[in-house]
Amino acid sequence: MPARIAVVNTRAANLHSVSKALEKVGASAEITSDPSDLENAAGVVLPGVGASDAVMRAINSQGFAEPVKQYAVSGRPLLCICVGMQVLFEGSDEGEVPGLGLLEGRVRRFPKDLTENGARLKVPHMGWNTVSFSDEAASDSVFAGIPQDSFFYFVHSYRCQPEDRSVIAGTTRYGEDVCAAVLSGEVAGTQFHPEKSGDIGLEIYRNFVKRVG
Repeated sequence: MPARIAVVNTRAANLHSVSKALEKVGASAEITSDPSDLENAAGVVLPGVGASDAVMRAINSQGFAEPVKQYAVSGRPLLCICVGMQVLFEGSDEGEVPGLGLLEGRVRRFPKDLTENGARLKVPHMGWNTVSFSDEAASDSVFAGIPQDSFFYFVHSYRCQPEDRSVIAGTTRYGEDVCAAVLSGEVAGTQFHPEKSGDIGLEIYRNFVKRVG
């Protein structure tokens, strides 16, 4: 029987693409607006696209904030995508609504004068970039077996800055070293979009489903 995974309805544009990616790797994915569905879920995905305030308002208005926090500390797998990863932190320069506070730190906008080798870089950061994973993440997490410097698809103007750098599971380079993935116990997050990153992105979802199973 396929693993049952709850996809939190954050009213974000990537809800259905995340669900389809999970189904493609053999999971039973259910988009839910009911916080009680998290109680019996074997795994939970927190997607997000757009502004952090909009995602947090969707989480708060549906009563998901506390159930997501409780789920995160339960030891069951939680995967957070793009803005879904950003709202794990205490807050964002993008808005005023506090984040979930599961990770210490803040989400900050890329500098206006961002450059690389003397060339001005565009913000938002949009396109394919390589990701280098930490030894811990590469050995035992949803990122296990992913080749170093694999390309993933990014689209974001803000980046996470954890206070505890040990939670940084992967980095990319865009004018500076950028937190591309986080890992804290069974809570994993990606700034990039695995569901838009071809076969290598599907491998992250496949690893997630294995951990759920």
